[in-house]
Amino acid sequence: MKDVPSDAVLVEAVIPPEPRDYHGVNWAGLRTLYLREVRRFWKVGLQTLAAPVVTSLLYMMVFVVAVGATRQPVAGVNFATFVAPGLIMMSILNNAFANSSSSLLQAKMNGLISDFLTPPLSPPEHVAAFALGAATRGVLVGAVTWLAVLPFTGLPLTHLWAVAYFGIGASLILGLLGIMAGLWAEKFDHMAVVTNFVVMPMTFLSGTFYLVERLPEPFRTASHFNPFFYLIDGFRYGFIGRAEGNLFTGVGMTAGLVIALACLCLWMFETGYKLKT
Repeated sequence: MKDVPSDAVLVEAVIPPEPRDYHGVNWAGLRTLYLREVRRFWKVGLQTLAAPVVTSLLYMMVFVVAVGATRQPVAGVNFATFVAPGLIMMSILNNAFANSSSSLLQAKMNGLISDFLTPPLSPPEHVAAFALGAATRGVLVGAVTWLAVLPFTGLPLTHLWAVAYFGIGASLILGLLGIMAGLWAEKFDHMAVVTNFVVMPMTFLSGTFYLVERLPEPFRTASHFNPFFYLIDGFRYGFIGRAEGNLFTGVGMTAGLVIALACLCLWMFETGYKLKT
């Protein structure tokens, strides 16, 4: 057998590994990116946790103290109890969206998006980490807001499964929507367009402060095409035990939106949509 030159052995020894040499899920990378998203909002807790609570309490003061004193019971409960779940859900929606969208947009604006793309993470792992990080912020803000408004409303808890299902589902939906907005936006003005003309109108026009069934046509019918209506309606059902819309439709719509938006986010990462240009 012919001897192999020693320098040839050295050449083979320094051949770099494949860019991704993981079989299955890169749990370490997924956990690291998820914790990065959580620590990112945790470090500015006054802005990300305390501020939404103060905003919700101000809404309670305006709609309950100033207006609610003269209001008749709504859906069989007093006005404060009716409004509180909507305020909690509004905090969940806004904060879940803000977490993932601002993280990606700031990385793009600062030229740091390669920090997400260089590690051996697959598109599903990117989507999962950003979505779960946003959902964590949404659920945490919702829980803190719940505790803050509890002394003012005596909010009952009728169906825990509905509160958990629609709360987590809403966090994931807005977290995934935030990923799409963060990848699409090229500057903060673009993000303001999505927030002011999509997220906020759909939130306020979804029965947060009123019964949709009392709206005149065609607004009543149009409200039932707003997916945020089913999120808030199902979430409120978990507290007061009454739903305006079809609860099974809300359950199916929530699961369907999570799957559809996750697939869209996955496609955007796989194709490098506005990431590799």
